Parts: sequence; structure tokens; C-alpha cells
Amino acid sequence: MADIIKLLPDHVANQIAAGEVVQRPASVVKELLENAIDAGATRIELRVKQAGKTNIEVRDNGSGMSTTDARMAFERHATSKISDAQDLFKLDTKGFRGEAIASIAAVSHMSCKTKRSDEELGTHIEVAGSEVQDQKPVVTPDGTLFQVRNLFYNIPARRNFLKSDNSELKAIIDEFQRVAMPHPDIAFTLHHNDAEVFNLPASDLKRRIASIFGGKSKSHLVAVNEDTPIIKISGFVGKPEWSRKSRGLQYFFVNQRFVRHGYLHHAVMSAFEGLLKPGNLPTYFLFLEIPKDRMDINIHPSKTEVKFDNEHDLYAVMRSAVKHALGQFQVAGSLDFERDATMDVSYASTKRSAAEPTVTVDRNFNPFADQDTGRIHVAPSSRIGSASSSPSESRQAAMHTQQRQAKSGVHWESLYVTPQVEVAPELLDSIMDKPVQAAGNLLYQLQNKFLLTTMGVGLIVIHQNRAHQRVIYENLLLKLTVQQGVSQQLLFPLPMSFETGQLALLMQQQEPLRQIGFHWEQMEDGLHLTGIPQGVTETQVNRILHQLVQDLADDLPETKADVAHHLAISLARSMAIAMGDPMSREAQEDLVSRLFACTEPGLSPHHKKTFITLDAFQLQSSFD
Repeated sequence: MADIIKLLPDHVANQIAAGEVVQRPASVVKELLENAIDAGATRIELRVKQAGKTNIEVRDNGSGMSTTDARMAFERHATSKISDAQDLFKLDTKGFRGEAIASIAAVSHMSCKTKRSDEELGTHIEVAGSEVQDQKPVVTPDGTLFQVRNLFYNIPARRNFLKSDNSELKAIIDEFQRVAMPHPDIAFTLHHNDAEVFNLPASDLKRRIASIFGGKSKSHLVAVNEDTPIIKISGFVGKPEWSRKSRGLQYFFVNQRFVRHGYLHHAVMSAFEGLLKPGNLPTYFLFLEIPKDRMDINIHPSKTEVKFDNEHDLYAVMRSAVKHALGQFQVAGSLDFERDATMDVSYASTKRSAAEPTVTVDRNFNPFADQDTGRIHVAPSSRIGSASSSPSESRQAAMHTQQRQAKSGVHWESLYVTPQVEVAPELLDSIMDKPVQAAGNLLYQLQNKFLLTTMGVGLIVIHQNRAHQRVIYENLLLKLTVQQGVSQQLLFPLPMSFETGQLALLMQQQEPLRQIGFHWEQMEDGLHLTGIPQGVTETQVNRILHQLVQDLADDLPETKADVAHHLAISLARSMAIAMGDPMSREAQEDLVSRLFACTEPGLSPHHKKTFITLDAFQLQSSFD
């Protein structure tokens, strides 16, 4: 029987290795940036085209390579970072994987120009599919330039699995931020399709974070510093008001390498206990320095996971350090034994705006009624009725007064004014609002959450938030796909600030947002809004656009049709009336009529019920 085990050719082995190292363009960016840092660069420039699918360039001013080193860099398992197995447990460098360059060259057209400062000429090498195409001396600046073109050109199946340019660019931006953040002493730039996305000059850590996530983030940062024999913690945590409902601003760096660690994340969460709103996550940028022999970073090919040999101790130190920082800057609450708890104002009450007092005319009052007896009849006026009379008695008194007014022919509405009684919302939650007439059907708003109306011989209960989302969604979708939306031009431009990555995502959606009605000009300090959609107020714009950017970052659309769908869903959720908000009579009637004019009135954009129906048979059976 013939032997069946064979030694794989080098180009096949390189492609297999590329499956671990090169998963998408962002993987190439990470490896090349880390190699540039290890080369001692003080300035690194990254340029990508079509989200890295067609071209990736990384230029640095580091130490460069000799002709022999440049050639050896494309060989498998060739590296200057380690020499024996013990070095794997005391790594000081980042891009130590010897097969990274070889793996990238196996699935792309790759070139390298490099020169050392003590040499007059550099070296230029062209490689395609692991095969060296050309090697020659060249005039080039000190340092190294790697260029990767046509990624996965020889593996069509892998290329077909790449996501949209928006998704791939977001992944590149994420990797760029993770590399640039722990190295504030190095200047970084990022260009996409020749447009500058990031320009990060050398600075300190706080300025670097502000340069990446926006200048306003600086005021939300609280410094963390803790030095113990087992770990040194530095960096910043965000104040509770900078918390978010989604992940994205949680960064751990171990010895200047980005890692994910659920156990330490839980330690930070426990330090913020009682300070965050339910469902919100804290923001943190924490840098850990740990002895190299007390951890293992070789448990994952991308080196984003790490194992510590004393995790319980690290948990306690991390929780204590963050809690101490929050308390030191008076972010956390303090105990006051002299305080009278009965005088506290609830959190909900602090957010409630003061009600403006109003007055109304009592139309039922007639001082000339029963002139023969000299008695004056006054019909009490109040929003919730008199405590001493029942609703039926109040209605009978009002009808009796109206009859007397009709007989006398005199109406003195302006002589008697009664104040409106303002009742706390908690007391009104169980009270059904006064019915209004809508298209021949009675219409009620129940607890400021549901609309009840009759239709045919049944009862319809409408979820006001989901119904409004459906109405807004279909309206926006129409504007995005068929007709142009109306824009309200602002008298004074409205400045808005975003993180650099968020701004890049927003600029990619500028054209569809313009169709809806959002018009802006890009300035050095962010965006200046010049127009907003009809029906949107200036106070809503900041919340709407920030929610939109967050939704885009969490789930980027793949096609043009998906873009319209995602934008419409995100904006509808932000613009819809919230549960618990009161609606005027006109607003209730308008929402009901517009809902049942939709193409799919029964479902919200998230495919949840907008209303339920109860027919007469169901109501009758409930009493049996």
C-alpha cells in the first residue's frame, strides 16, 4: 500500500498559517503597525484604500533592515524577536510571530522598501503568493515601507467572505486605536482613500485619548494610579455620565498590548456598582504592568487573550484601585450620618420639570341664577372633580346650571376663574384620560403608554411607542429611497462633536442623511449642523445623531438597501414618542390614522406587535 502522508509545499503551508494570522485587512494592519513599533519608529503612517481590500501601506521611520534581513523577513518562522522557547514567556516586543510577514505575502501582492540609517541605499523586494518576484537596491528614506495589494487575490473564497467597506474600515480603525493608544509618544496618521481620518501627534496619554475620542472626553476622565508588588495600574476611567449601553469604550492593556479579560472587566463593573444606570457599561482605559513570568499571552493566535497566575489577587487590586479613584475625585457617593433621609428628593423628581401654573374660566358660574331667592349657584371646576361629590353628581350639577343659564340668557364666563389642580404623575398613572372623539370612535390614552380605541364591534389597544416607530420608519424609508426629505434650515449653525471614529462612520452616511434632511459642514472642531429634518427639534438632534452613530458602530449595513433600513430603524427609535409621555388629542388622532395607513401597521420596525384587538366575544367570555 502506498504512503499517504506528504510534506506540504511551502506556499500551501503559508496559506494555512495565513488563516490564523490574516483573517481580514485589519489583521494585516495590526501586524504591520506592531512591527513598526518594534523597529523603534517615532512616526508611523497608515494608508488604506477600499477598506484595505486593494491597498494597505505602513511607513515608519524606524531602524530599517539590511538586504539580508529584508529577504529573511519573508521566510517562515524567521524573526528577530525570540531565539528559544523560553523567550515566549518573557516577551518585550509585539510582532514576534515569525510567520506573520510570510503569511501576508502568501495571500497578496506584497512589497517592502527598507533602509538603515548607516547605509546609502535601501532594498526593494516584490513578493506574490510567497514567491519573490524581484529584489533590487533602491533610494528610499530611512525606515521601512510595507505595501500589501490585492489581499486574498489567490483565495477567492476568503475574499468573498469579506464584509462591506464600512465594516472592514471600522475593524481597521479599531485596530489602529488599540495600537496607537498605549504609545502616545509615537505620532500616528491614518488615511482612507486619500482622506485623513486620524492625525495623532506625539503627546501624553490623556491627550492621546482625547485626540482619538474627541476633545470633550478629557473632562470625563478620572485618573487611576495604583502600584503594588504584583501589578501596577495606571490610566483613566470615565465618569458615570460617560457610560454607554453598548461595549466599545472598554480597554485593557497589559504591558502595552491590548487584551480582553472578562474577569477584570467584572472587577471594574463591581467598582462602579450603584453609580451607573441599569444596563449601562462603564468607560475605562486601563494599563497594567505585570512581570512577564506571571502571565501567558500565547493562548490565542491574535494575542488578545491573556492568562494570569494570580487572577484573584488582581481582581481585588483592580476593584480597589478603580473605587479609590472614583472616591478620590468625589465621583462616588459618601456617607453622611447627619443627613435626614426623609428630606431626600428622588432621582425621578430631580429630572422632572416644574409645571407652569394655569388658570381657566368656569363657564358654569352664573351669579344671576335664581334671582327670586337671591341664591348664587357655583359649579366647581377641577381637573379631577370634587372630593365631596361623585362624578355622576358633578355631571348632573353641570347640566342643571347650563339649563339655568339658557333661561336667563346671560353668560359671565370672565367673572370667575378657578386654578388648574396639578396632580403628581404617580397619582395619574392609574387614571384614564378624558376620552376624545377620533374619526367617530372613542379614543383614550391609558397611563400615557397605550391608546385605546373602538373599531367595529371590538376594542384596539395600541402600543404608542412601537406604533410611532412604525410610522416614522416608513416615512424615513420613503425619503431615503423615493423622494427628498424637507430640511429646516437653522438660523445659527449647531456645533456637534464626535469621536474621530464615529465621525468617519457619520461622514460615510452623509448622502442618505442629507436625503432625510440632515445638512452639515465639517469643521476642525467637529460638525456644524445647518439643517435638520422637519419635525425634529434642535434639542433632539444631539441625542438622535449620537444614537445613530452608536447603532452604526454596533451593526454596520452591508448593502445600499441595508443602509436605508438601518438608518430608518435607528432614527425611528430615537425620534418616536417614549412610553410615559402624554399626547394631546390631535397627536393621538394623528398617530392612529397614520398607523393604519402604513403598509405593515401591525408590526414595529423590530417586528414586534404595535396593537392587539379584543372583540366582543373575547370581552364577553372574560365575564363568564
